[in-house]
Amino acid sequence: MFYKVLHISAASGFYRVERYPIGEVVGPLDIGIELYDKTGGLTIGAGLLAGSILPGTNRLIVCGRSPAWGGFYVSTMGGAALIFDNLGLNAIHLTDHHPIPAVLLLNREHGEEIQVRLLPLPLEAIWRGYRDYHGFYALSHWVWDQFAGEYKETPRILATGPAALATDFGALGSLVPHADGLSPVDTWAGRGGFGTKLLRDHGIAAVIYGGSVVDEDFRDRKVADQWFENRYLKKMKIKDLEATTKYRYDPLVDTGGTFGVNYAKMGGRLLAFNYRSVLQGEAEREALQNQLIKDHYLRQFNEETIQGRQFKTCGEPCAAVCKKMMGEFKKDYEPYHAMGPQIGVFDQRAAEQVVHHSDAMGFDAISLGGILSWIGECLETSLLTPDELGLPGKFKFTAGNFDREADSRDNADLAIRLIDKIIARHPLLDLWDGARSLARRLAAERHEPRIADCLVVNAFGNRGWMVPNQYWTPGVFSPMAVMGKYYQHYGEDYLPPRKLGAANAERMIREMMVDNSGMCRFHRAWSEDLIPDIFRELYGESIDMLAHHRRLAQRLTARNQSNPWEGRRIVEIIAAFLRRKIEVEGQTDPELSAWHDRFLAEPKIAALDFWYEIHKGVRMALVD
Repeated sequence: MFYKVLHISAASGFYRVERYPIGEVVGPLDIGIELYDKTGGLTIGAGLLAGSILPGTNRLIVCGRSPAWGGFYVSTMGGAALIFDNLGLNAIHLTDHHPIPAVLLLNREHGEEIQVRLLPLPLEAIWRGYRDYHGFYALSHWVWDQFAGEYKETPRILATGPAALATDFGALGSLVPHADGLSPVDTWAGRGGFGTKLLRDHGIAAVIYGGSVVDEDFRDRKVADQWFENRYLKKMKIKDLEATTKYRYDPLVDTGGTFGVNYAKMGGRLLAFNYRSVLQGEAEREALQNQLIKDHYLRQFNEETIQGRQFKTCGEPCAAVCKKMMGEFKKDYEPYHAMGPQIGVFDQRAAEQVVHHSDAMGFDAISLGGILSWIGECLETSLLTPDELGLPGKFKFTAGNFDREADSRDNADLAIRLIDKIIARHPLLDLWDGARSLARRLAAERHEPRIADCLVVNAFGNRGWMVPNQYWTPGVFSPMAVMGKYYQHYGEDYLPPRKLGAANAERMIREMMVDNSGMCRFHRAWSEDLIPDIFRELYGESIDMLAHHRRLAQRLTARNQSNPWEGRRIVEIIAAFLRRKIEVEGQTDPELSAWHDRFLAEPKIAALDFWYEIHKGVRMALVD
């Protein structure tokens, strides 16, 4: 048995298929890591379980060198591997650069040889407007209208937006297709800037793929049920329903999806106004949570999306139905938080406009939210002025007398204007080289270090950056080889930093195993247990998935270039987390108290030591 990879030169269109023995390779991460230094290319692929009867196994994996992070990175897209599996391939690997923007067409009918074509397209004109769409949406519909008729079975499209040419964090998106066209349900390989890489490094603006190859996917429900019954005393369907409760509907909190459940359980752990809420007291944060989130932002979501049962999937049959919709707008926690409370938006109508515009421009929405909240604070504190950015006013970044509709609408309008100026590469908002480079330049030119102090990003190498996942916990600021995903412990509990590092290493191994299998992590309550057993059953007793991914984690960690925290705000976030554990939750751990006291006395030194302790914990946990 082999893992089949189609190598494509974007410069010449030349292609070849290479077969890798299963065991040496078990998924697309193996290919991406192996070819990372050799070619500098981009790997897009499916796990070996794609097309199988197992739920959640059709996630498309994108990996390679991230333009934003500066090192190896992984991004994933729900459901998009189901149609990719019809090509009779496991992955493609792109190298070289097409001289003008092009669309890559991949088609294969039954057992015939795969068709590979690279065709130029009028990219800028399409982005400006096609039918009633702009940006990523316009390109997706243009490609569909031009080429979908060539496919006997429904194809799928990956597309970029203008952010891929203007910044280092342009995303790859895909609209879920059906027989008659494209639905409004979008899925994203957002983190890492792989839209930028596809277009900037390879000259490809979109990919359309599909086929009718019938291969031997695992479809034996009786065998699958037996695996689940042996482990959980439950059939597969029952266990998967149980595992995906949060993402579908959780009766304990009367809501569902990441947006609903995270906000319902948040309480005083709210991050808002570019993280400045951590500097407030618990009572102030809870008041903000109750008045602006629970009584309005979350209430709107529950009444419109949850009670209206506007639930969709990513394109594969799945009990999680995790795509929570309001008409054309998909509601996920992190994009609607990073471009919601973090930028002073607490109203669904206002947030919909910002997030949709971000998606149309093809941004990594979480990273863009981090940029907008940073610039918003710089404006609110007069480190930058509205006049020099061509804006009509400042963001309102204070909770006092906040009008949850009018002020949200005003902040959203400013955010949309900033997005357009980022796309136009305004001199004060030029993100071609990323956020850290821009922050350094502005701080140096204005002799104002506070500009860089309030930028909240994880730092990698000389200029790599990543806005952290939107949770108030030290784990999301850890010195890991891949950050901005969930390759670290992100629970709200306190762990001493050395133990946190060890927990990060364990999470990295398991999350990499899930990604490399093409699994959606929303099914991790069973997949992390069963993937090792399933691979041994299907591909041979010699395959040890945990050991295999421990070796991959070691390879990535050996080249980890994470930098200690830059700027004051991250130090404030960590210090406030420790203080809350003591003052609000009443924890009495002596080591917690010692770290809290050190952050009070010498915050910079304490932060550096805390960071290094996490780093040591990671390294020690991965030493054989």
